Amino acid sequence: MIKKLTALALAAAAMNASAGNVLVVLSDEATLDLKAGKTFQTGFYLNELMQPVKMLLDAGHAVTFATPNGKAPTLDKGSVNPMFFGGDQAALDVHQKLLEQLRLTDSANSPVVSLARVEQQGYGKYDAVYVPGGHAPMQDLLTSPALGKVLAAFHKDGKPTALVCHGPIALLSAMPDAKGFTMKLAQGATPTQPKWIYSGYKVTVFTNDEEEASKAQLGGGEMKFYPQTALQKAGLQFSKAANWQGNMVTDRELITGQNPASAPLVGKELLARLQK
Repeated sequence: MIKKLTALALAAAAMNASAGNVLVVLSDEATLDLKAGKTFQTGFYLNELMQPVKMLLDAGHAVTFATPNGKAPTLDKGSVNPMFFGGDQAALDVHQKLLEQLRLTDSANSPVVSLARVEQQGYGKYDAVYVPGGHAPMQDLLTSPALGKVLAAFHKDGKPTALVCHGPIALLSAMPDAKGFTMKLAQGATPTQPKWIYSGYKVTVFTNDEEEASKAQLGGGEMKFYPQTALQKAGLQFSKAANWQGNMVTDRELITGQNPASAPLVGKELLARLQK
């Protein structure tokens, strides 16, 4: 039954002649390395992935899921909470059921492909890219050469590039030396501000204030650096709304959302771009 429902959802997208094909990039990682050798169990946030994905599928668009290495992504269990769906348990249930139907987290049957496979297929088949949050992108997407290639190609063609919450940290992968830049940040040093494809872009991301307000979930651990600080030091113009309030910033092809509450805003903007 689950296979049948998944096939119907994807088939509906394929049957729409005007449908776009959106590449959704997730992390391979299930943990985030913290300071002092500590780790934090994480993954993607349910609402940040599934609210935009459901919007895309409902509108008849096709969705292709990918991670750097093609591993099934991990759901952050802490995100399975009605608070991220406006307190609506029914909405949570609908989106969780769709996730189960898509089998993304099923290591044996996940439809996820690697970014190397995406490159082989050709970036031209995709009309937009979306990167949801959760802390996992802080572990691998920010320095992924394969994702850097994707972003550079979409930037060159002016294709919609949407990221939410911790997802915008993945933009760093398009830097000339992402690993060197983030290593200096982790060491507490001030990296040289590079000139790169997103220099001067206006963005938002999960804020330093929101990180401080939610430190308890790290179980006494401490992140090596915050995404807001990283993007500002990389030369992006940062703006924010009040903590936990939905906030979206657009600049040219980039669409960024500040926090979990911003995912629906980013999804709607992405839909609007695909309809142009």
